[in-house]
Amino acid sequence: MKLSLAIVCGLLAAAPVHAQLPEANAVPGGIAIVTVANDSTTPPQVLFNGQRVLTVRHQQAWQAVVGLPLSLAPGQHTLEISTGSNHQQVNFKVRSKKYQTQYLTIANKRQVEPNAEDLQRILREKEIINGAFATWSETLADDLQFDLPAVGRFSSAFGLRRFFNKQPRQPHSGLDIAAPEGAPILAPAAGVVLETGDYFFNGNTILLDHGQGLVSMYNHLSRIDVKKGDAVHRGQQIGAIGKTGRVTGAHLHWTVSLNNARVDPMLFLPAASRVRAEQAPIPKRPPQDQNPNGS
Repeated sequence: MKLSLAIVCGLLAAAPVHAQLPEANAVPGGIAIVTVANDSTTPPQVLFNGQRVLTVRHQQAWQAVVGLPLSLAPGQHTLEISTGSNHQQVNFKVRSKKYQTQYLTIANKRQVEPNAEDLQRILREKEIINGAFATWSETLADDLQFDLPAVGRFSSAFGLRRFFNKQPRQPHSGLDIAAPEGAPILAPAAGVVLETGDYFFNGNTILLDHGQGLVSMYNHLSRIDVKKGDAVHRGQQIGAIGKTGRVTGAHLHWTVSLNNARVDPMLFLPAASRVRAEQAPIPKRPPQDQNPNGS
Protein backbone atom coordinates (compact mmCIF):
# COMPACT_ATOMS: atom_id res chain seq x y z
CA MET A 1 0.00 0.00 0.00
CA LYS A 2 1.31 3.47 -0.92
CA LEU A 3 0.65 6.53 1.22
CA SER A 4 0.09 9.98 -0.18
CA LEU A 5 2.50 12.80 0.57
CA ALA A 6 -0.24 14.49 2.63
CA ILE A 7 -0.59 11.38 4.79
CA VAL A 8 3.13 11.10 5.37
CA CYS A 9 3.26 14.72 6.49
CA GLY A 10 0.75 13.76 9.16
CA LEU A 11 2.87 10.77 10.09
CA LEU A 12 5.94 12.97 10.36
CA ALA A 13 4.14 15.41 12.59
CA ALA A 14 3.03 12.55 14.85
CA ALA A 15 6.46 10.85 15.02
CA PRO A 16 7.68 10.43 18.62
CA VAL A 17 10.58 12.57 19.79
CA HIS A 18 11.64 9.86 22.26
CA ALA A 19 13.07 7.71 19.48
CA GLN A 20 14.94 4.46 20.04
CA LEU A 21 18.58 5.23 19.31
CA PRO A 22 20.98 3.32 17.05
CA GLU A 23 24.08 1.73 18.53
CA ALA A 24 26.82 4.23 19.34
CA ASN A 25 30.28 3.47 17.97
CA ALA A 26 32.41 6.59 17.69
CA VAL A 27 34.81 5.45 14.94
CA PRO A 28 35.13 6.54 11.29
CA GLY A 29 32.05 5.11 9.57
CA GLY A 30 30.26 4.86 12.91
CA ILE A 31 27.91 6.96 15.02
CA ALA A 32 28.58 9.25 18.00
CA ILE A 33 25.71 10.00 20.37
CA VAL A 34 26.38 13.24 22.23
CA THR A 35 24.23 14.97 24.87
CA VAL A 36 23.81 18.55 23.67
CA ALA A 37 21.10 20.02 25.94
CA ASN A 38 19.12 19.07 29.05
CA ASP A 39 16.58 21.71 29.99
CA SER A 40 15.48 23.03 26.59
CA THR A 41 11.87 22.33 25.59
CA THR A 42 12.72 22.73 21.91
CA PRO A 43 15.48 20.81 20.13
CA PRO A 44 18.75 22.67 19.63
CA GLN A 45 20.20 23.03 16.15
CA VAL A 46 23.40 21.02 15.87
CA LEU A 47 26.07 21.25 13.18
CA PHE A 48 29.00 18.94 12.49
CA ASN A 49 31.48 19.95 9.80
CA GLY A 50 28.82 22.30 8.39
CA GLN A 51 26.10 19.62 8.19
CA ARG A 52 22.88 19.59 10.22
CA VAL A 53 22.77 16.74 12.72
CA LEU A 54 19.80 14.57 13.74
CA THR A 55 18.70 15.44 17.29
CA VAL A 56 16.18 13.54 19.45
CA ARG A 57 14.92 13.65 23.03
CA HIS A 58 16.15 10.58 24.93
CA GLN A 59 16.43 9.96 28.68
CA GLN A 60 15.45 13.52 29.64
CA ALA A 61 18.04 15.13 27.38
CA TRP A 62 18.55 16.13 23.76
CA GLN A 63 20.94 13.76 22.03
CA ALA A 64 22.80 14.50 18.81
CA VAL A 65 23.10 11.37 16.65
CA VAL A 66 26.19 12.12 14.58
CA GLY A 67 27.25 10.23 11.46
CA LEU A 68 31.04 9.96 11.21
CA PRO A 69 32.52 9.76 7.68
CA LEU A 70 34.91 6.92 6.87
CA SER A 71 37.49 9.58 5.98
CA LEU A 72 37.27 11.25 9.42
CA ALA A 73 40.55 11.41 11.37
CA PRO A 74 40.47 9.95 14.88
CA GLY A 75 40.77 12.40 17.77
CA GLN A 76 38.74 15.25 19.23
CA HIS A 77 35.94 16.79 17.18
CA THR A 78 33.44 19.57 17.84
CA LEU A 79 29.70 20.08 17.52
CA GLU A 80 28.25 23.58 17.10
CA ILE A 81 25.10 23.94 19.24
CA SER A 82 22.48 26.69 18.89
CA THR A 83 19.46 27.06 21.18
CA GLY A 84 17.69 30.32 20.42
CA SER A 85 20.32 33.05 20.88
CA ASN A 86 22.60 30.76 22.90
CA HIS A 87 25.58 29.26 21.04
CA GLN A 88 28.09 26.78 22.40
CA GLN A 89 30.48 24.03 21.39
CA VAL A 90 30.56 20.44 22.60
CA ASN A 91 33.59 18.24 22.05
CA PHE A 92 33.62 14.49 21.57
CA LYS A 93 36.26 11.90 20.73
CA VAL A 94 36.49 9.56 17.74
CA ARG A 95 38.48 6.34 18.09
CA SER A 96 40.47 4.76 15.28
CA LYS A 97 39.31 1.63 13.46
CA LYS A 98 41.06 -0.51 10.88
CA TYR A 99 38.76 -2.11 8.32
CA GLN A 100 39.62 -5.28 6.46
CA THR A 101 40.98 -5.26 2.91
CA GLN A 102 39.30 -6.95 -0.05
CA TYR A 103 40.91 -7.69 -3.43
CA LEU A 104 38.65 -8.34 -6.43
CA THR A 105 39.65 -9.34 -9.95
CA ILE A 106 37.35 -7.87 -12.61
CA ALA A 107 37.47 -9.43 -16.09
CA ASN A 108 35.70 -6.52 -17.78
CA LYS A 109 38.22 -3.68 -17.61
CA ARG A 110 35.50 -1.14 -18.37
CA GLN A 111 34.11 -1.88 -14.90
CA VAL A 112 37.38 -0.63 -13.43
CA GLU A 113 38.32 2.02 -16.00
CA PRO A 114 35.11 3.43 -17.55
CA ASN A 115 35.36 5.14 -20.92
CA ALA A 116 34.72 8.85 -21.49
CA GLU A 117 31.01 8.39 -22.20
CA ASP A 118 30.62 6.23 -19.11
CA LEU A 119 32.38 8.85 -16.99
CA GLN A 120 29.96 11.57 -18.11
CA ARG A 121 27.04 9.38 -17.11
CA ILE A 122 28.68 8.45 -13.79
CA LEU A 123 29.24 12.14 -12.93
CA ARG A 124 25.58 13.00 -13.70
CA GLU A 125 24.36 10.14 -11.55
CA LYS A 126 26.78 10.97 -8.74
CA GLU A 127 25.35 14.49 -8.59
CA ILE A 128 21.82 13.09 -8.22
CA ILE A 129 22.83 10.63 -5.50
CA ASN A 130 24.90 13.18 -3.57
CA GLY A 131 21.99 15.62 -3.73
CA ALA A 132 19.73 13.00 -2.20
CA PHE A 133 22.21 12.23 0.58
CA ALA A 134 22.38 15.96 1.42
CA THR A 135 18.58 16.17 1.92
CA TRP A 136 17.34 17.65 5.20
CA SER A 137 13.71 17.40 6.36
CA GLU A 138 12.87 18.60 9.85
CA THR A 139 10.98 15.68 11.36
CA LEU A 140 11.80 12.01 11.80
CA ALA A 141 9.38 9.69 10.02
CA ASP A 142 9.99 6.72 12.31
CA ASP A 143 12.11 5.17 15.03
CA LEU A 144 15.91 5.01 14.73
CA GLN A 145 16.10 1.23 14.89
CA PHE A 146 15.61 -0.35 11.47
CA ASP A 147 14.23 -3.67 10.30
CA LEU A 148 16.26 -5.75 7.85
CA PRO A 149 15.35 -4.67 4.31
CA ALA A 150 15.91 -8.18 2.91
CA VAL A 151 16.18 -11.76 4.17
CA GLY A 152 19.63 -13.16 3.48
CA ARG A 153 23.23 -13.57 4.62
CA PHE A 154 25.52 -10.56 5.05
CA SER A 155 27.97 -11.15 2.19
CA SER A 156 30.19 -8.06 2.24
CA ALA A 157 30.72 -5.86 5.28
CA PHE A 158 30.67 -2.09 5.53
CA GLY A 159 34.00 -0.26 5.34
CA LEU A 160 36.04 -2.84 3.42
CA ARG A 161 39.15 -1.25 1.85
CA ARG A 162 38.85 -2.36 -1.76
CA PHE A 163 41.25 -3.06 -4.59
CA PHE A 164 39.98 -3.80 -8.11
CA ASN A 165 42.60 -5.49 -10.30
CA LYS A 166 45.15 -4.29 -7.70
CA GLN A 167 43.96 -0.67 -8.08
CA PRO A 168 42.77 1.02 -4.85
CA ARG A 169 39.18 2.27 -4.77
CA GLN A 170 36.97 3.94 -2.19
CA PRO A 171 35.90 1.81 0.80
CA HIS A 172 32.69 -0.21 0.66
CA SER A 173 30.10 2.30 1.83
CA GLY A 174 27.24 -0.09 2.56
CA LEU A 175 26.26 -3.58 3.66
CA ASP A 176 25.63 -6.37 1.14
CA ILE A 177 22.84 -8.89 1.74
CA ALA A 178 22.94 -11.97 -0.49
CA ALA A 179 19.47 -13.21 -1.47
CA PRO A 180 17.77 -14.89 -4.45
CA GLU A 181 16.91 -12.74 -7.44
CA GLY A 182 13.33 -11.51 -7.15
CA ALA A 183 13.20 -11.73 -3.33
CA PRO A 184 11.40 -8.76 -1.75
CA ILE A 185 13.11 -5.61 -0.48
CA LEU A 186 11.18 -3.93 2.33
CA ALA A 187 11.44 -0.41 3.71
CA PRO A 188 13.29 -0.78 7.05
CA ALA A 189 11.45 2.29 8.40
CA ALA A 190 8.91 4.82 7.20
CA GLY A 191 10.06 7.47 4.77
CA VAL A 192 9.61 9.26 1.45
CA VAL A 193 11.15 8.19 -1.86
CA LEU A 194 13.76 10.80 -2.81
CA GLU A 195 15.01 9.29 -6.08
CA THR A 196 14.80 6.18 -8.22
CA GLY A 197 16.88 5.33 -11.27
CA ASP A 198 19.01 2.90 -13.24
CA TYR A 199 22.61 3.93 -12.58
CA PHE A 200 25.89 2.81 -14.18
CA PHE A 201 27.46 1.28 -11.07
CA ASN A 202 24.47 0.85 -8.79
CA GLY A 203 21.93 -0.53 -11.25
CA ASN A 204 18.27 -0.07 -10.31
CA THR A 205 18.33 2.14 -7.23
CA ILE A 206 15.98 3.65 -4.62
CA LEU A 207 16.80 6.38 -2.10
CA LEU A 208 14.54 6.96 0.93
CA ASP A 209 14.38 10.02 3.20
CA HIS A 210 13.67 9.08 6.84
CA GLY A 211 13.99 12.65 8.13
CA GLN A 212 16.65 14.85 9.77
CA GLY A 213 19.42 13.87 7.37
CA LEU A 214 18.85 10.11 7.69
CA VAL A 215 18.76 8.67 4.14
CA SER A 216 18.98 5.06 2.95
CA MET A 217 19.84 3.66 -0.48
CA TYR A 218 19.08 0.29 -2.14
CA ASN A 219 21.13 -0.88 -5.18
CA HIS A 220 21.16 -3.59 -7.86
CA LEU A 221 17.40 -4.17 -7.82
CA SER A 222 15.67 -6.31 -10.43
CA ARG A 223 12.50 -4.23 -10.02
CA ILE A 224 11.49 -0.90 -8.47
CA ASP A 225 7.98 -0.80 -6.97
CA VAL A 226 7.84 2.86 -5.90
CA LYS A 227 8.29 6.25 -7.52
CA LYS A 228 9.81 9.56 -6.49
CA GLY A 229 7.62 11.33 -3.92
CA ASP A 230 5.89 8.19 -2.63
CA ALA A 231 5.51 7.88 1.13
CA VAL A 232 6.27 4.36 2.33
CA HIS A 233 5.63 2.66 5.64
CA ARG A 234 7.89 0.31 7.59
CA GLY A 235 7.75 -3.16 6.03
CA GLN A 236 6.30 -2.04 2.69
CA GLN A 237 7.83 -3.74 -0.36
CA ILE A 238 9.74 -1.17 -2.40
CA GLY A 239 11.47 -3.47 -4.89
CA ALA A 240 13.08 -6.84 -5.50
CA ILE A 241 16.59 -8.28 -5.25
CA GLY A 242 18.53 -8.22 -8.50
CA LYS A 243 21.94 -8.13 -10.13
CA THR A 244 21.77 -4.89 -12.13
CA GLY A 245 24.78 -2.58 -12.27
CA ARG A 246 28.32 -3.77 -11.56
CA VAL A 247 27.94 -6.95 -9.50
CA THR A 248 28.90 -10.62 -9.62
CA GLY A 249 25.52 -11.97 -8.51
CA ALA A 250 22.11 -11.19 -7.05
CA HIS A 251 22.18 -9.24 -3.78
CA LEU A 252 21.14 -6.00 -2.13
CA HIS A 253 23.68 -3.28 -1.43
CA TRP A 254 22.19 -1.23 1.42
CA THR A 255 23.62 2.19 2.32
CA VAL A 256 22.67 4.35 5.31
CA SER A 257 23.69 8.02 5.34
CA LEU A 258 23.50 10.27 8.41
CA ASN A 259 24.27 14.01 8.16
CA ASN A 260 25.65 13.21 4.68
CA ALA A 261 28.13 10.65 6.06
CA ARG A 262 27.87 7.00 5.02
CA VAL A 263 27.74 4.89 8.20
CA ASP A 264 27.53 1.20 9.06
CA PRO A 265 23.90 0.02 8.62
CA MET A 266 24.52 -2.66 11.27
CA LEU A 267 24.37 0.07 13.93
CA PHE A 268 20.68 0.59 13.11
CA LEU A 269 19.76 -3.09 13.46
CA PRO A 270 18.65 -4.72 16.72
CA ALA A 271 20.70 -7.72 17.84
CA ALA A 272 17.99 -10.21 16.84
CA SER A 273 18.06 -9.03 13.22
CA ARG A 274 21.83 -9.38 13.05
CA VAL A 275 21.66 -12.94 14.38
CA ARG A 276 18.98 -13.92 11.85
CA ALA A 277 21.14 -12.67 8.98
CA GLU A 278 24.26 -14.39 10.30
CA GLN A 279 22.34 -17.69 10.48
CA ALA A 280 20.89 -17.42 6.97
CA PRO A 281 22.11 -19.96 4.36
CA ILE A 282 25.46 -19.15 2.78
CA PRO A 283 25.26 -18.63 -1.01
CA LYS A 284 27.43 -20.98 -3.09
CA ARG A 285 29.27 -17.94 -4.43
CA PRO A 286 28.70 -14.82 -2.31
CA PRO A 287 28.10 -11.90 -4.68
CA GLN A 288 30.13 -8.72 -4.51
CA ASP A 289 29.63 -5.20 -5.75
CA GLN A 290 31.93 -4.41 -8.66
CA ASN A 291 31.65 -0.73 -7.92
CA PRO A 292 34.94 1.22 -7.95
CA ASN A 293 33.21 4.12 -6.19
CA GLY A 294 32.26 1.96 -3.23
CA SER A 295 28.54 2.74 -3.38
